[in-house]
Amino acid sequence: MMIKIAHLYPDMLNLYGDRGNIIALTKRMELRGISTQVDKITMGKSFNADDYDILFIGGGQDFEQDVLLEDLKKGKDKEIKRAIEMGKVMLAICGGYQMLGKYYKTHDGKMLEYIGAIDFYTEGKDERMIGNFAYKTKEGIEVVGFENHSGRTYLGKGVEPLGKMIKGFGNNGEDGTEGVRYKNTFGTYSHGPVLPKNPQLADLLISLAVKNKYGSCTLEPLDDELEDKARAQVMKLYVK
Repeated sequence: MMIKIAHLYPDMLNLYGDRGNIIALTKRMELRGISTQVDKITMGKSFNADDYDILFIGGGQDFEQDVLLEDLKKGKDKEIKRAIEMGKVMLAICGGYQMLGKYYKTHDGKMLEYIGAIDFYTEGKDERMIGNFAYKTKEGIEVVGFENHSGRTYLGKGVEPLGKMIKGFGNNGEDGTEGVRYKNTFGTYSHGPVLPKNPQLADLLISLAVKNKYGSCTLEPLDDELEDKARAQVMKLYVK
């Protein structure tokens, strides 16, 4: 059994150690006897969505996102859209999440046209939304993480959020939503990185990818005692 991962812009979008999400995915698969291959898709390098089971894009600063837009629109945007519509598993963090939407309007009024894979948009504000936060997914997974963003994201009509806020700001600090979930694409503002802190979420992504490729998936449980204790402590100190 082999799962192939495309890591988009690992050299530029790795704010707050988002590469740790790749490490968590590969390690949790390795412990279950699932082979993995991670390909780094950097600027100027094309990729074919058919070749991958999971796509990952991390977060970066606003000026880095601006630089990447030109590269995205040389073909990567079409492959990302195709992967999403095929139901490939994708995890997008903060700036990477924003780039899946229609546009980003900066705090000084500059418009950045994004790839428009999912119906949402983001508007930048002067005040940043910063802090430990938590939200609950529709499966009942309580996800903890750290957010630091000036963009306020607003989902289109009928677009499903990744979760409902327990504490923190989430998408915009107004409507109680966090992230986006469309088919098997997960977008979130959760840095940290998110998957090492939240093994249940990591396993959800893995199970979806394996099921997509092999038709069924039953993951053997792992010993997550330390991870669970760490999550419980975060919830105790910062959330509940």
